[in-house]
Amino acid sequence: MSNEFRLDNYLARIGFGGTPGADLETLTALHAAHVNAIPFEGLDPLLRRPVKLDLASVQDKLVDSRRGGYCFEQNTLFKAALETIGFRVTGLGARVRWMAQPASPLGPKTHMLLAVDLPKETYLADVGFGACLLDAPLKFETDVEQHTAMGTYRLSDAGGLFLLSARQPAGFRTMYAFDLVQQIPSDYELGNWFTSTSPLVPFTNMLVMERLGPDRRYKLANRRLIIEARDGEVTDERTLGDADELRQVLHETFNVTPPAPVEEIFAGLGE
Repeated sequence: MSNEFRLDNYLARIGFGGTPGADLETLTALHAAHVNAIPFEGLDPLLRRPVKLDLASVQDKLVDSRRGGYCFEQNTLFKAALETIGFRVTGLGARVRWMAQPASPLGPKTHMLLAVDLPKETYLADVGFGACLLDAPLKFETDVEQHTAMGTYRLSDAGGLFLLSARQPAGFRTMYAFDLVQQIPSDYELGNWFTSTSPLVPFTNMLVMERLGPDRRYKLANRRLIIEARDGEVTDERTLGDADELRQVLHETFNVTPPAPVEEIFAGLGE
């Protein structure tokens, strides 16, 4: 497989029909199209399959197949697309805080996000945070609420450590903490190995999936299918009863063809 990035294939995969340029309009449109078309999913870690980050493997899985991936795969793909178009992009690393208690110590850098430099300002782009997918890039500006079609976000500066938070029904919730140190591929390889193999992370123990459409957020946590409106408001929730229901949801809601029999996957899921 070649590491050459195939931009036309990627644009077709996400349903982008315009002429891309290195500007905010294109960045915003690509971001929304990507999270709608290519779902966040952690099937490979759950099934003890390796997660490969070389560009050829990422394209083969996320572009050429009916698959999604998690943050390292998603943002590796998005970074390659943006750079091919002509954007200036810096890969960053973050420490996930979504499930952490506020006073708990910081964990390792197990998340990838992107800083995109436009002529007048910098934006954060992230198509791979599976607990709360972003539907649009965010301006790198602290202490202001930023509104997108599906959420409200706030960036805070804690002495050089930046915290990104999302409004939820109970109030703002911290997504992750990050600094501006540029990451190199080996940094991501280490984080990816830990995230895809350690029993301490969710992906090796439960099925996690998410897709973000123009007006709905779809989440699958093991057998629980959750549909949310803006700012995390739950509008529907149900438990999948059997493998046939899981097969239907994978196909119709997430547009995914699983790499193993659905019956095998369903049998290993908790409630």
